[in-house]
Amino acid sequence: MALKQQFQQKLQQKLSPLQLQIIKLLEFSVVELEEKIKTEIEENPALEEGAPEEDKSINEEDVEDDEDDTFGINDYMQDDEDGDYMPQDPNNMPASVYNIPYSEGESFHEYLLNQLHLLPLSKTQLLLAEYIVGNIDDEGYLRREVVQIATDISVLTGVHCTDSQLYEVLAIVQQLEPAGVGARSLQESLLLQLQRKQLTPSIDLAMQILEDCFIEFSSKHYEKISAKLAIDNESLRDAIDEIIHLNPKPGNGWEGILEKNKEEITPDFILEVQDNQLTLSLNNSTIPTLRVNQTYVNLFQDFVSNKANQTQSMKDAVLFAKQKLDAAKSFIDAVKQREETLLKVTSTIVNYQKKYFFEGSDSFLRPMTMKDIAELSGYDISTISRVANSKYIQTNFGIFPLRHFFTEGMITQSGEEVSTREIKNILSQTILSEDKSKPLSDDKLTEILQQKGYNIARRTVAKYREQLDIPVARLRKEM
Repeated sequence: MALKQQFQQKLQQKLSPLQLQIIKLLEFSVVELEEKIKTEIEENPALEEGAPEEDKSINEEDVEDDEDDTFGINDYMQDDEDGDYMPQDPNNMPASVYNIPYSEGESFHEYLLNQLHLLPLSKTQLLLAEYIVGNIDDEGYLRREVVQIATDISVLTGVHCTDSQLYEVLAIVQQLEPAGVGARSLQESLLLQLQRKQLTPSIDLAMQILEDCFIEFSSKHYEKISAKLAIDNESLRDAIDEIIHLNPKPGNGWEGILEKNKEEITPDFILEVQDNQLTLSLNNSTIPTLRVNQTYVNLFQDFVSNKANQTQSMKDAVLFAKQKLDAAKSFIDAVKQREETLLKVTSTIVNYQKKYFFEGSDSFLRPMTMKDIAELSGYDISTISRVANSKYIQTNFGIFPLRHFFTEGMITQSGEEVSTREIKNILSQTILSEDKSKPLSDDKLTEILQQKGYNIARRTVAKYREQLDIPVARLRKEM
């Protein structure tokens, strides 16, 4: 095949390192940014924390670059504070700024282990019990087979144990608090909880229902239970009432005994209403002032001032300093642009939802998409998404994720545009007030919403109900 030449014209868009850094920083919450700044300061000696230093700029005559100087020294001679990053003064932050604090105390698994160490167990029993507790998930269930746990113990510790030994220790673990912990199924967990209660006719019947009619109970086929056990409705109602007041996830109930450690939620923005005006500010109370280390800038001064004594080692040192200074200046610029972008995008959201932020009711929440905010702010939709991701705003009505305010909309029969969140609230309230002995079907819910002026299809009602984590009518039925 003969070789031939041809011209081809392409249009490519490449992001600069600074742009890539800005994009990454936009995704960070205020807590993550604080950690990122600490990491940068540790890794880059040319970046430091503190107030801007006094003017130490050098006379231009002393630092004129010659033809061989490629280090751009004048770029690093700071005659002003433009190269520094100074967050909002913490003393000027709104007085009402608050964080959702970390919960103190031991974890769920530590709580179980501490109980084990108070029991009169042999060394082997304690070892087996600790392995069982280590396999219990956060909901309080033992999801792994006992045989698999026995194999792990044998391989990892060299201690051989039989299945019967492990089952005996499991029974001990299942007596720990909270009730129902260590169960291998929902049925077993509910039975373990009932066994802790004082035996009454209702408790006895509830245990019988769980043992003999668990499938019917799960499907809420109460008529089948009544027929199978030959009991009247009143007795069935009392027994069912005992069961539904049990905790299906005993590990989650740990919060009622001693709070679990949780991730702290710190608001990224603070919105206050003052004199009928909305005031938005960034929560930069923990973000330090950043500046370029003057010592590294002085390396350039020494390098230029001693042209006669410029050795290769000096050039290598200055090249290293230049790389660190470039990285420091780039990071400071990225932090500045992050702050500017966050404020502009969030201000656009606040202005768009101004009525909601004054009133605090979801009925005032306008339908709003990321495309709407992108068009108004002048940023790309991907930028809006990064700003909204993992960011929280503190308002007079509580702390909310920014994504809370993005919602689809629909037109009512009267021509009014409403958000889907308002429709979900009406749907939730309708189901909450329904007759639980005859719960409303999706068809009936659709009819009720249409009577209220919402042109909505049955499949949309079913979708909203699932998003609200509300089961179908059959599973909402109560005695």
